[in-house]
Amino acid sequence: MGKPAWKIVPRPLLETVLNNHAQRHRVHQPLFLHGPRGVGKSSLLLHRLLREWNHGPHLAAYLDFARSDPPLPKPWASWSSSGDPRTLTSVSTDLESALESLVERGVRLGCIGGRDVFSTLNKWHGLRSALCRVIGRRDEKMSISALWSRAVLAVSSKIDGREVDACIGDSLIGNSGNTVEEISYIREAVLSLKLAKEIVRLHQQWRGEAVRHLNRTGRYSMSLARSATDWPCILIELLSNAAEVDHFQPKLIINNIEVLRQAALDDDSTVSAPMYHDSFLWRLIALGVNEKSIPVILITSDSYYSCQAYVDFGYSNVFISRETFGWTPQEAKLHMVPQFFSQSEWKVIDEVIGPNPRHLSELHALMQQSSSLEVTGESGSNFEDLVDAYLAHLQVTVVNSAMESALDILKKFAEDVRNGKVADCRLHFGAPWRHPPRSSDPIKSLRWAKINLMDFVQSLVNAQFGLNYLADSSLEILDDPSAIAMLEVGLLYMQRDPSFVRPVSRGIQRCLVRWLVQEKLKMGFLEKMMFKWHRLIRGRSYRHLLKELGYK
Repeated sequence: MGKPAWKIVPRPLLETVLNNHAQRHRVHQPLFLHGPRGVGKSSLLLHRLLREWNHGPHLAAYLDFARSDPPLPKPWASWSSSGDPRTLTSVSTDLESALESLVERGVRLGCIGGRDVFSTLNKWHGLRSALCRVIGRRDEKMSISALWSRAVLAVSSKIDGREVDACIGDSLIGNSGNTVEEISYIREAVLSLKLAKEIVRLHQQWRGEAVRHLNRTGRYSMSLARSATDWPCILIELLSNAAEVDHFQPKLIINNIEVLRQAALDDDSTVSAPMYHDSFLWRLIALGVNEKSIPVILITSDSYYSCQAYVDFGYSNVFISRETFGWTPQEAKLHMVPQFFSQSEWKVIDEVIGPNPRHLSELHALMQQSSSLEVTGESGSNFEDLVDAYLAHLQVTVVNSAMESALDILKKFAEDVRNGKVADCRLHFGAPWRHPPRSSDPIKSLRWAKINLMDFVQSLVNAQFGLNYLADSSLEILDDPSAIAMLEVGLLYMQRDPSFVRPVSRGIQRCLVRWLVQEKLKMGFLEKMMFKWHRLIRGRSYRHLLKELGYK
């Protein structure tokens, strides 16, 4: 008998928290929704909330920075280890395009006018030189507002009228209910936006050589970082000032915000991705604190935003932080039994792969496929065989490939140590990773990386797969390159409250044990002796960081 189609189960408490933030027209802080992979963060937004946030006066711009064409076949993989990272140019262009679409909607509603654009731009920039460049002549006696009006006329003469009409929309132009003055007001706002963007680009061109010098030297400049994020932040400020209850309530939702921080720099005329990311968040925070901003919801599975971002930004409550871990076993059983799984099947699932929603949906799809094969007489597998097949799929497609990426990160760490790029404080006395190979032999580097990674996984097993990184002031675990590598590839998650480092799911945890056993079986006699010596003399021991007794 076939199983019913999978459905997205409501999450009333989390939905209420997100709705309370998104339904306001202006808020004081951005909201971070973070948690391990596969717990249903994106599904909840796409299938349960986004439609309501685009109804009536509400307008939501949804951005997924991790989008790819074609889509990546590994949803469990961390975006930092899933191939070539996206370029900063493409990510910033997506951000600007989404915000421009919101602003254009505000212009068509009459909420944003040309003078609003001028006052917002004039608040942060000296405009005289750029306006004179647009006009083509310099006039020191003319006021800034008069120069702006002339520059708008100059832009209108350069731009095809059909391009402006396309921004306004045929429905507004052809609507007999709109007066000539209203259409002229909207047309002026569209031209003012194009002029503002041209001025911002001029300012960035003038700072181009300074930015290239900054990238060469690796230094930091707040003014240059602000210049790189001028246009998206000006658009957000315009939207925030124009937001009005029951008339125009825009909001911005960004999924996989960590992609912006990890983007590749493909153009030396802009600052690095981490600097761009930090400047964007700083200005978003400042706008919310000083004047209030539109609701901004940032979704991520990166542990940086759960345990480190608030430290880097200086205050534990600088963001509204909402961490979700999916279902508890009891909650999952309530939703899954008997609609999707029988009682006996659920006992196997709870023991082997746990209540992670993505595991359950993938296993359900596998059961549907098996049921269709049974109808044609091509399959005779039982449920335990299906679970074993699903674990094998996880092992091959997710864990093994992620561990290969983790080994590459460790080999890069060994190379950085040889080149003196690693601070001495990370190579403190007694650290198991203190003595990487002194030569650049790739075989020795791989052997060292594998022994260290196996040592870390063994210590994780001994600690029952849960390390309390704040217990006994044991933050030195964050210096461990193996821990950092497994966090980066997405197999471990560092949660904020309570402060545990653990595998993202029980299924991934079981696959990590299988990987450790497989690697031990592959070892030759010499490698086994080296591993045993490493465990005895330099091996990690994190048993004092065991999860609290009774906490599941």
